Amino acid sequence: MELGLEARACAITGASRGIGLATARMLCAEGASVLLVARGAGPLAEAEAACRGAARPPAEVASLALDVTDAGAAERIVGECERRFGKLDALVNNAGTSQRRDMDEVPDEDWYAAWELNVMAPLRAMRAAVPAMVERGWGRIVNVSSSAGKRPSAQMSEYSVAKAAELSLSRLFADRYAGRGVLVNAVCPGPVKSELWMEEGGLLDQARTGAERTRSEALEAVGSGRPIGRLAEVDEIAAAIAFLCSERASYVAGSAWSVDGGTVQVII
Repeated sequence: MELGLEARACAITGASRGIGLATARMLCAEGASVLLVARGAGPLAEAEAACRGAARPPAEVASLALDVTDAGAAERIVGECERRFGKLDALVNNAGTSQRRDMDEVPDEDWYAAWELNVMAPLRAMRAAVPAMVERGWGRIVNVSSSAGKRPSAQMSEYSVAKAAELSLSRLFADRYAGRGVLVNAVCPGPVKSELWMEEGGLLDQARTGAERTRSEALEAVGSGRPIGRLAEVDEIAAAIAFLCSERASYVAGSAWSVDGGTVQVII
């Protein structure tokens, strides 16, 4: 399917690895120009090189190292995209992280940090990006939430609450701007075989129980908890995001797509 992304300009946060990098590569392969945003300059440079290798003309690739929770970060992202590509057509708010622990172990500062990263940073980015999209009568915004935003995880409490709020935020922006050509949606992945899960000490290791002697046993145990029977690959999440960024998603607004292998068993 031709997605109609050629010559579109996109910005992706959390783009140096995982879902963000997979999405950037996919958009570049469709001919879209992409600004990769992440905190670490080194990983970001590697990600930029990977995207250049995947890009199909007329795609251009650029990067911007910053923390999305910093003051003025949203304006810098939009301004850099406009400087590099002349416009911003699609924004993917993907930056995020989580860890597993009991709710009673979460200090107040981590509740605030989760709110800043998952709610306030996307809010500011959307406020900065939307006016020019409205003026042109075309825009796409995809907020990467989580299955935990639909069904809270007792082991990721501050993350679950913030991701639920991100879904409400997405719906508010969708309702306000859909009639003016700016379509706002969210995707809700479950566990994904990204660095967040698979790196040593990551969520997979944190999820291990005494009954699981090896990481492969833990991976099988986590995967068996999904009706589809496994964790997602990053490209499977990226494909949903790329579609929602595209011309083909012209009648999708205010959705919260579950891309979780059937984990959250509700029809919403």
